[in-house]
Amino acid sequence: MACGVGASLFWAAGFVAARHGIAIGFSPADIVFHRFVWAGLVFLPFVARVGLRDLGGVGWAKGVALTLLSGPPIAFLSYAGFLFVPLAHGGVIQPSCAALGGLALATLVLKEKLPAGRVAGAAVIVAGLAVIGADALATIGTHGLVGDLSFVVAGLGFAAFATLLRLWRIAPTRAVAVTSVVSLVDVAIQWLAFGFERMIALGLTENLVQLAMQGIFAGAGATYLFTRSVVLLGAGRAAVFPSLVPGFTLLIGFLVLGEVPSLAQLAGGIDDANAVIAGLDPAIHQSS
Repeated sequence: MACGVGASLFWAAGFVAARHGIAIGFSPADIVFHRFVWAGLVFLPFVARVGLRDLGGVGWAKGVALTLLSGPPIAFLSYAGFLFVPLAHGGVIQPSCAALGGLALATLVLKEKLPAGRVAGAAVIVAGLAVIGADALATIGTHGLVGDLSFVVAGLGFAAFATLLRLWRIAPTRAVAVTSVVSLVDVAIQWLAFGFERMIALGLTENLVQLAMQGIFAGAGATYLFTRSVVLLGAGRAAVFPSLVPGFTLLIGFLVLGEVPSLAQLAGGIDDANAVIAGLDPAIHQSS
């Protein structure tokens, strides 16, 4: 459970850092660069040692599939959402959809049992999403749904990533290493399509903040901890941990950025916290 909670905290901190980065002038592509390239360079010697030809036994087909579901494409969608909606939307919608998608895929693909507690948790998450969606329409307008939809796709992509890890029995450390190395292609994309002028203009300190928060904590660190929780608890139980992210995100966003959530956004975050309690209740009783 500690791994799942730690991953949720790291993801929340990453959301807040991304929101800050977008606000001061980083593009979504700049933040994607910081999230994956530095981790890729760190893990490159490890993957080279175990075999680049087949990505350390994972295979290029699986490695590319996992990277598409958890790497630069999904991260770009996640960060781009903040161009349209405030922090609370990304901090609630993406992890909520990751939790719902994870529960559904664990049941349909991995054939894991879905206890009543997790069904209740899923219903609570759906209620929270409905509240956030209604708030977006009322306060932002229909264009806010573009940002919300990007978070939905990003969350479902990560749910598929976690399910495939369990299905293919890939170790957490190897999964993080392989996806980080395959993501090094982002260097070429950044260079050709976006350039580095904006990143340089924002100064060393702001770039180091994104490097640490995205590359270390929200990237490799959170992915390792979450995949470890999948291995230890199963995909179905681990799927509820992303529901902790909204509460952490709202709290950190308020403390660090001074963003005060609306009542609807706060209600969505509380709903997701209740979903975690409902979803983990059987696991807590089993371990006690």
